[in-house]
Amino acid sequence: MFGALLFVLAAVGGAWVLRGVTDDLIVPAFGDGQVDGGDVWMAVAALVGVSLLRGVSVVTRRMFLSMAEYRTQRDWRRRLLGHYLDVPLRFHRSKPTGELLAHADTDLVQATMVLKPLAFSVSVVLLVTVAVVSILMIHWMLALIAVVLFPALVVLSQVYTARVEAPAALAQQRVGEVSAVAHESFDGALVVKTLGREREELERMWEASDRLRQARIRVGRLRANFEPVIEALPTLGVVVLILIGTWLISRGEATPGDIVLAATLFGLLTTPLRIFGFFLEEMPRSVVSLERVDRVMGYPVERRGGSGSLDDGPLAVLVDGLTVRHGDHDVLVDVSFFVAAGETVAVVGATGSGKSTLVESIAGLLDPERGEVRVGGVDVVELAPGDLAAVAALVFQEAFLFADSIEENVGMGLADPADVTAALEIAHAAGFVSALPDGRHTVVGERGQTLSGGQRQRVALARALARHPRLLILDDATSAVDPTVEAAILANLRRELDTTLVVVAHRVSTIRLADRVVYLDEGRVVAVGTHDELLERGDYRSLVTAYEAEGA
Repeated sequence: MFGALLFVLAAVGGAWVLRGVTDDLIVPAFGDGQVDGGDVWMAVAALVGVSLLRGVSVVTRRMFLSMAEYRTQRDWRRRLLGHYLDVPLRFHRSKPTGELLAHADTDLVQATMVLKPLAFSVSVVLLVTVAVVSILMIHWMLALIAVVLFPALVVLSQVYTARVEAPAALAQQRVGEVSAVAHESFDGALVVKTLGREREELERMWEASDRLRQARIRVGRLRANFEPVIEALPTLGVVVLILIGTWLISRGEATPGDIVLAATLFGLLTTPLRIFGFFLEEMPRSVVSLERVDRVMGYPVERRGGSGSLDDGPLAVLVDGLTVRHGDHDVLVDVSFFVAAGETVAVVGATGSGKSTLVESIAGLLDPERGEVRVGGVDVVELAPGDLAAVAALVFQEAFLFADSIEENVGMGLADPADVTAALEIAHAAGFVSALPDGRHTVVGERGQTLSGGQRQRVALARALARHPRLLILDDATSAVDPTVEAAILANLRRELDTTLVVVAHRVSTIRLADRVVYLDEGRVVAVGTHDELLERGDYRSLVTAYEAEGA
């Protein structure tokens, strides 16, 4: 703001200096030709001084506006990314990744774009006021031109802003759609290739890009209609000013310097008013972009009490009347069972019976509609996410690895090398890891794609084991591993770890290793007991027989 106001003073001051130079130096030089050398040097010094002052004001304004813009982007982006980490898992499952990336990138950049012309736009009010007063001091007829011209520019800019707001919002929405399609196509490259869907993906991208193009063309047409008029009005004002000013000079009611002053002020106002128009133009898009981000920021965050404390040793799990809903559908209904500390329990059920939802609820990733989950006697909602994550580990069937070394993927900067070594041994991963070109320092590709499915699963399991969890939950986490290797892994877990183990199981060999089985059907617990006890149920026997046949 200081830089912008300094620019106003320097710009108007420069116009007055030109007025003095015209009347006191140039006109006399064309008259009797007698000009004092000292006056010339004073005029030069004044012009240089004003120019330097304008330069300093421009540098100051731009530097601090850039700092404001980029620091605001930094702070907002930190808040947004922090919010992404705090919102529950159901939020991420309901939002395309491309859309979330667009919020963190394009939307935040667009939202802060309005800061660039902000200070200058505010100073335009002062500049217009000083300019009109200065011109009024010359002659009321010249001031009348300014009084008509400048409000016309403002009104025209406001009309343009009102017209462009909806198309700009639509164009911004289309950017998110293109990002979502692009991210989905890149992320699913393997599926695209194996199914030969390259042409279809190109069509999807073409259609999304065409919608974006149409929206931006509409904005461009509005700009093409308004911007030439906004730029032409000041020039027309200068033409009218020169015509009237010439007439006033002929009548002796103004000097050439007065007309130079007025024309200079009109010229000075052209750029600020264009910037003011840019400010009004960017305002709707910035507001729309920020509203898109605000809708995400308004999504409720998981608020864990963090007041619960857990005892040492393996943790018992109590699920009492648990009901979990996805949208309008209850995935789990009144689920209840108990897992004793140090016990191994298998969760068995047909596809879609709610097994993954159950273990995610135990891990505190999903909030229940009704009922509760107690780990170590403490309701998971009373545990801070960091406290629960420190003692409980959930390993998914779809193993995600970062594009980093295996050691970093396992240790995650928290476990020491000895723990990493032990975890790889228990997960039966030490053998294939040592055979890699750089051993445990080998960098795997994005999402671990340079490893096989079974290798990724074992590295992901080792990552969980390196934290010495007191509750280990496996959501079919060894499905891609050879049955013999899986049996060795589960035997290692029971022998080496002092933990409670809850495992979603499909293989009969895995189910037999469990102390008890929780049998789910359509989101309800229909039976709890040992594998041999549950075999007396025809539906359970049919299910595990189908599992066994599938495994064979």
